[in-house]
Parts: sequence; C-alpha cells; structure tokens
Amino acid sequence: MLDQIRDVLSAHGRMAIDPREVDDQADLYELGLTSHASVDVMLALEDAFDIEFPEEVLKKSTFASIHNIAQVVEGLVKAPA
Repeated sequence: MLDQIRDVLSAHGRMAIDPREVDDQADLYELGLTSHASVDVMLALEDAFDIEFPEEVLKKSTFASIHNIAQVVEGLVKAPA
C-alpha cells in the first residue's frame, strides 16, 4: 500500500522531491505538496484504491505525510461499502 501511495504522490503531487525517497512521517507540504496538488492526489488515490474520501477526512493533516495518507486509505479500504 505504501508503495502505491508513493507512486500516486510521484505522479500527481508535483513535488520537487521524489516521494519514494522520503520518510513516511516527513511533512509533504514542506517538501512541496500544495493544497491544489493534494486534491489531484486524493482523486488518484480514490481511483487507485476504489474508495471515496468522506468529507470528515478532507483536511490538510490527512495529506501531510505518507503515514497519515496510509492510515486514512487503510481505514477506507477496510470499511464496509
């Protein structure tokens, strides 16, 4: 799952640094992720994992690190439809 998230970030995050090279806890916004790019990342994650982000998780902290993204995505993947 982490590799897939990193691939999505690499393709859609428009960051100056390769997200496959950063720590799971690194602040993605400090590394160049913008709020606009995080929307593209969210849409790509929804497609990649066949999930939909509910409104309550659509906040900056959700996309602040690979770890945070993974926690939310994992919860949504396991959630009953």
